[in-house]
Amino acid sequence: MSEDKLEENIEEVSLEEIDSEKADSHALSEELDPEELPPLERDLSKEEAAHILEGVLFAMGNSVSVDKMANAVGKTKDEVTEIIDEMAASWEAEGRGVRIQKLEDSYQMCTDVSVYEYLIRIAKQPKKYTLTDSLMETLSIIAYKQPITKSEIEKIRGVSSDHAVNRLVEFSLVEEIGRLDAPGRPMLFGTTEEFLRSFGVTSIEELPVLNPVQVEEFKAEAEEEVKLSLDV
Repeated sequence: MSEDKLEENIEEVSLEEIDSEKADSHALSEELDPEELPPLERDLSKEEAAHILEGVLFAMGNSVSVDKMANAVGKTKDEVTEIIDEMAASWEAEGRGVRIQKLEDSYQMCTDVSVYEYLIRIAKQPKKYTLTDSLMETLSIIAYKQPITKSEIEKIRGVSSDHAVNRLVEFSLVEEIGRLDAPGRPMLFGTTEEFLRSFGVTSIEELPVLNPVQVEEFKAEAEEEVKLSLDV
């Protein structure tokens, strides 16, 4: 074989290898669907699953549903819940600077409240929001009556609640969760995970019972709010 022909063959092989590497790299860079991943080759021990779940919660940052974690480690939802609850109790008993917080059917890793005053010396202090009486009333109604529309909120308060709802959405305490199957398909609102974190509860079922007297107080305070705005 001539020298020129040999160089040509080497060049063709090199280009094929490069194209193949590019194709493999592209395939790896595509987002994988967790449901399409093959099942785990072996059953993980409880200790191995705990090790992995700790890493998952740390890496994700935000809350992760029990369903997703159970699928990831090949365990049942009850098994994952037991593992994480034990981990959370252990960390609290050890007085560690991180905690695991339960938010309905999800978990999130977060810092202990005692760390806050030291954390802000390093990180930027988060923006604080102020909840006025009208915002608290509106938030309480949404929390207890969700899913609920603006018109239903206004029927309880007796005044327009557009501003209050919009501010609560801005604060990430309330979010749009769907539409009512009715004429006009009005938007439905409900509380968020940020609401649970802010008020230190794991689910809305932990909120204290709201009695009819408090609802009447909401109405009276709303009426007073209207009077004050008219006087101004």
